[in-house]
Amino acid sequence: MAKSLLTVDDVHGAWAIMPTPAKAGASDWRAAHTVDLDETARAVEGLIGAGVNGILTLGTLGEGATLTWDEKRAFMATLVESARGRVPVFGGTTSLNTRETVRQTRAARDIGVDGVMIGPPMWCAPDLPTAVQFYRDVAEACPDTAICVYANHEAFKFEFPRPFWAQVAGIPQVITAKYLGVGTLVLDLKLSRRQIRFLPIDIDYYAAARIDPAFCTAFWTSGAVCGPAPVTTLRDEIAKAKRTGHWDDARTLSEAMAASYQTLFPNGSFKDFSIYNIGLEKARMDAAGWMAAGPCRPPYHLVPEAYLEGARESGRRWAKLHAEIAATLRAAQ
Repeated sequence: MAKSLLTVDDVHGAWAIMPTPAKAGASDWRAAHTVDLDETARAVEGLIGAGVNGILTLGTLGEGATLTWDEKRAFMATLVESARGRVPVFGGTTSLNTRETVRQTRAARDIGVDGVMIGPPMWCAPDLPTAVQFYRDVAEACPDTAICVYANHEAFKFEFPRPFWAQVAGIPQVITAKYLGVGTLVLDLKLSRRQIRFLPIDIDYYAAARIDPAFCTAFWTSGAVCGPAPVTTLRDEIAKAKRTGHWDDARTLSEAMAASYQTLFPNGSFKDFSIYNIGLEKARMDAAGWMAAGPCRPPYHLVPEAYLEGARESGRRWAKLHAEIAATLRAAQ
């Protein structure tokens, strides 16, 4: 039976960003069938069991750019089979051109994903009309597929300016966006007419919820696969704060999560982080120990050791926070 099209009202809570787990030896260009499907299934079950509300995949740290199509297809099939419809699952179908993105999106929908996360083609830096038309074309070609805009300006050489949100808000399939920062959120919410559920990163969710408590009800998190207890607890604390007006506990937890990020960004720079995003995130996840992200696929497997150690420290800090919160939750049961 065909799945119904998700709407903006279906996007709420904590949406986990998953890596694509890699088998040993995946950094060798000769390696084939590198996806650890057993670990994929285990992680999906663990995330859903912990209470996450959705799963996003095959973006940057998900190595959507370095997987073969056969690997992507096997990974998405395992995601869908493991999730069993309990939470929405979005695959990633970004490519270098519209036709290939359409082909992959149609195939992903046939596999059973609920939606796709896609950024605009980036071989040439897109201007505003090009970026908007890209999403219009994909939506026209795939009318039954929800779209999450992957709004990473470093990855896609596009700033996702205010007029972009005003125009793509008119595309019914565009229901959410993986979003960075909250500095322009007020204006973006106004221009998009609240037709798009902007997903800030986990450590910005507190600020977003204070800006618009009624509409800012969801966030993305790569921290979930370092241990999900902090993000599900943050979700619940913010929901409670919206009801009671008491925000101190939510703010304290958000600040504790942010402290774990301090060593993740080399030189404190998102631009420098973006150069080594995949390796740093997977090192962080492996150090946290909640799941096995595994080695990076070429050519993005070369990362300065000093940067990697900062990522590992970030993972260790998150793991400690996860353990503390999980122990508190167990004691309260």
